[in-house]
Amino acid sequence: MKFGTSGLRGLSVDLKGRASALYATAFGKYLLETGKARAGDVILIGRDFRDSSPEISANCAGALTAIGFRVFDCGNVPTPALALYGLESKAACLMVTGSHIPADRNGIKFYRPDGEIDKSDEAAITAQAAEIERNGQALIEAPPAKIEDHEAICRQLFFERNTALLPQGALSGLKIGVYQHSTVARDLLIDVLAHYGAELIALGRSESFIPVDTEAVSDETIALMRRWVVEHKLDAIVSTDGDGDRPLVADETGTPLRGDLLGLVAANFLQARTVVTPVTSNSGIEAAGTFAVRRTRVGSPFVISGMDEAVAAGEDNVMGFEANGGLLTATTFDVNGRNLRALPTRDCCIPMLAVLSVAAARRQPLSAVAASYKLPFAAADRLENFPVETSAALMEHLRAADENLASFLQPIGAVATKSDIDGLRVTLTDGRIIHFRPSGNAPEMRCYVEAASESAARDLLHSGLDRIRGWAAGR
Repeated sequence: MKFGTSGLRGLSVDLKGRASALYATAFGKYLLETGKARAGDVILIGRDFRDSSPEISANCAGALTAIGFRVFDCGNVPTPALALYGLESKAACLMVTGSHIPADRNGIKFYRPDGEIDKSDEAAITAQAAEIERNGQALIEAPPAKIEDHEAICRQLFFERNTALLPQGALSGLKIGVYQHSTVARDLLIDVLAHYGAELIALGRSESFIPVDTEAVSDETIALMRRWVVEHKLDAIVSTDGDGDRPLVADETGTPLRGDLLGLVAANFLQARTVVTPVTSNSGIEAAGTFAVRRTRVGSPFVISGMDEAVAAGEDNVMGFEANGGLLTATTFDVNGRNLRALPTRDCCIPMLAVLSVAAARRQPLSAVAASYKLPFAAADRLENFPVETSAALMEHLRAADENLASFLQPIGAVATKSDIDGLRVTLTDGRIIHFRPSGNAPEMRCYVEAASESAARDLLHSGLDRIRGWAAGR
């Protein structure tokens, strides 16, 4: 188990039992020792639809009850819904989810009463867990005898937030498919979109867990969506990842819109003045709005830190988004004549509603809306089950000398500049961009590219992935 770009992650079989109880206990003790919570306070627990999630959440509930907390079970709810309920009730939260990664893995996302934990919190929780292990402390893994069910309350609060964003009937005239698969947001998406007058078709509901990565949508998922838009004459398809904090929006051809484009549309929708986004987001963001842009490393803790710095500097209307489309707000925004409270954790709904409302207002297909922003063409993908040791060795090799990087990229192009903020992001002499980065959550190697055309971006992405495979095979 280790903390990655968003929460604790590990194999599902390893997280069951003592391991989840250990980290829940460490989190609870950290809250008590730092004064962020007191004995008797409430902690909320939610979970995704993985087979392992009920057992892991029960382990966490038992461990937290044993050290003096009251636990409310929020059931299968989106992560931003749980986080919002936590902020509203000033309660810490645990979300048991592996997000978009395969079902044989799982994780836990932790929230203080004032929001998502940061990197210093992660280090302190890890140290607390190590201390518990050194002391050989006994842990309670069994679920408590009685636990209050707060799923309906949590869901309703999130529904009310998202049905206040647009005018009544804002999506009338749109026929939208909802790819439900195994996301915990599947029913909420139907309810929210129906509230705005959209005609809806539920698609692909699954009782077994399906990993959907909104940052690197699989060929199988794209093929499904392209078939569905034709079969049902759809204007769009929407979905999310497993825990509902990343949006997936496909246009009328079944082609997914990039997450950073959704973030850009949402920034304009919210009339943001400062936008915080990782280096992996499209390089055209800076020129596509009237807001200031701050770039960070990949991961919500870094985006949140960047937003906090902006707020501390006196900036207002501060938001952030990741290349996966998840949107975070650090300040209150005035939307549709109402105050939208800050929710500094990834949210799937605002980007989705923003782009759909633009299409409806302009009476344009989503493909035309996307093209109107004139961003460089971008693409991203990953090599799954890529050993962490191999990706670390590759990055060490590329960073060791400029000659190594130049030789590695020689079949693709010549290096003009490079950035080492998070992974290696290289601008080639012809203006194309290629970025290599090991995943912070799973044994995967990711590649991001930008080019002047869609075909050029696709070719560059394939070339980059081929270079990674070739290097690994030749070790």
